[in-house]
Formats: sequence, structure tokens, C-alpha cells
Amino acid sequence: MIRCFLPLAAGLLIALGGCGDGGPADNGAVNAESAVANTAAARPPPVPNSARVRLTTALGDIVVELDGRHAPLTTANFLAYVDQRRFDGTVFYRASRTPGTQGRGFVQGGIRHALRRSLPPIAHEPTSRTGLRHGDGTISMARREGGAGAMGDFFIVVGGAMPSMDAHGGDEGFAAFGRVVEGMDVVRRILAAPTSDRAGSGAMRGQMLEAPVAIVTARREP
Repeated sequence: MIRCFLPLAAGLLIALGGCGDGGPADNGAVNAESAVANTAAARPPPVPNSARVRLTTALGDIVVELDGRHAPLTTANFLAYVDQRRFDGTVFYRASRTPGTQGRGFVQGGIRHALRRSLPPIAHEPTSRTGLRHGDGTISMARREGGAGAMGDFFIVVGGAMPSMDAHGGDEGFAAFGRVVEGMDVVRRILAAPTSDRAGSGAMRGQMLEAPVAIVTARREP
């Protein structure tokens, strides 16, 4: 099982992904168009310096602007999932609210490591290399413990900077690669949605959404 972690300032590790356990994002199949795109992906298109992706969700649209100039590998990976329709029919499944605060935390969505949707894991682009930081609205990748292994699960920071997610010292943190430019109201609604007291395990217990929010489509903006 792949485990994805979020370091807090106190050194506590929080599992970022619902990884490999057959959760709500696992019940979709990659469509025929995705399969064709996968076989034709030997020579991926150049990574743009900037690209916008619209996530159409059951609660409204979220538009993210990806920073291919500073985080080209992570941007290319996310765009591959978009272009091959691998995010279509997945969900936002987690709302992690920062204790003792209001409207702060992160929401997480994506493929939940469903094998039929997965592309090969990529190398890690830490914030110490990209110069990006985890501020309000930042989109970043869940990953394996130890630094590498980001695939198709991502999270969005809500409510202010979270420097504990950045690389510092021997901790490589997470790979920030863009920001929300439209639809933060939708992201905040997902963060505030009811969670189950019994769902999830370990640090994720109590953070799984009672009603996961469907990602209907994910498309590049013209």
C-alpha cells in the first residue's frame, strides 16, 4: 500500500492519500479514449510555462493555473491525467480541517491510486527547488513517504499559508505546482462539508467526506 504523508510543525505525519484501499475513486474505469491516449503518450507534448485546468465538480467549477515554468515535471504529470481523462469521474474525498481554526486546512481529491487510472509515479519537485510555496489556494501533490511517488492524487490548501508543507531541512515536503484562480468558494465548501467519524484510518480518521464531491470532468482551458 502506498502511503502519502503531510508533516506538521510538531513532526506529526498525516496520511495525505486514501491510497490503494479501494475507496470511492476506485470504481470508475478508464474509457477507450484514455486507453488510446496512454498508448500514444511515448512523446508527450512540451510543458507550457502556464496552463489552466477547469475541474467541473458537483458543487461548481474550480480553475487551477499550473506553473510549468517552475514545476515542469509535476505540471506535465497533472496535465497527462487531464488530457487522458483520468480525473473524469473521480472525487474530492477528504477534508482535513486544522484543529482550533476556522476555514483552514486542505481538501484532497484524485484517483485514490486506482490502478486502472494510474500513470507511473514521478520524481519529486520540492519547493526548495521550484521556489513555490504552500499558500492559500495552492495545489500540490500527495506522494509516497520518502519524497517520490506522486501519481494522481492532489490537494488544495485552504485558509492561509502552510509552511509545514514546504521543504525544510531534511524534510522534502510536497510538490506545489500551481494555484486556484477561480472557485475558491467551492473549495471552501468542500472543506466545510460533513465528514464521517468512523471512516478512514490513522490520521485520516474523521477526515473522509460523508458524501464525496464528484469531479465530473477536468479539462484544459483554451
